[in-house]
This record gives sequence, structure tokens and C-alpha cells, in this order.
Amino acid sequence: MLKIEHIGIAVKNIEQSNELFSKLFGKSPYKLEKVESENVSTSFFMMGENKVELLEATNTDSAIAKFIDKKGEGIHHIAFEVENIVEEMKRLKAEGFVLLSEEPKKGADNKLICFLHPKSANGVLIELCQEIK
Repeated sequence: MLKIEHIGIAVKNIEQSNELFSKLFGKSPYKLEKVESENVSTSFFMMGENKVELLEATNTDSAIAKFIDKKGEGIHHIAFEVENIVEEMKRLKAEGFVLLSEEPKKGADNKLICFLHPKSANGVLIELCQEIK
């Protein structure tokens, strides 16, 4: 793994949360994006070399809606940048981690992504990210 790519925060209302985090960070998000496959609207704030991603559910069946119903708003996942997501998925599976998908998927911010089940990572939802080139 190369670095922490971003921290994902589940929010109920992305417009209100963008205002709040813009005040907190002293800057506006650099990108707003809907990811239909994940049923979320996202916004990204650049924080030095790292990012903060806000995620709002676009329907009640999305993972973000279920997370907020269960735990409320807050930190949802930590994403790590990897050089080769397919190889990293193979390595982590061999190490005993449970992957939530067998193949990487297209995610927000021009990334291929894969999540590790929190039960295999001390309760933390881990996202692997690789820039699509």
C-alpha cells in the first residue's frame, strides 16, 4: 500500500455537510460526483496529499443508508492507494482478508476500488484504490 488515499465520511445531507466541512477546512470540495453503481453522491476535499470524501445515499438500499441507520453519520471507511489493485486483492485474500467483491469496480474520483470486510480488519471497512490510467 502506498498511502492513505482518503477517509470516507457517511452523511445524511451532502449539501449541508459540504457547507459544514467547507467552513471546517477553509475551502470548498474540488469534486462532486454520483456513483450510480454504489448508490451514492460524493464530494471530495483535498487535504495536503490526502482527501476527505463525503458520501450521501441516493436510495434507501445503499450501503451508506444502511450504515447511517445502524451507526449514524460518521467515519465510514479508510481508503488506501495501491499500485496494482488486482495483485493487492490476491495478496490480501491469501493473507486471510475477506474481500467484498472478487473483481475491482469503478468508483468515484477515477479509481478502481475494492473493499475488505470489516470483520476481517478489526471492524474497519478498508477500501483499496488504484488510479485508472
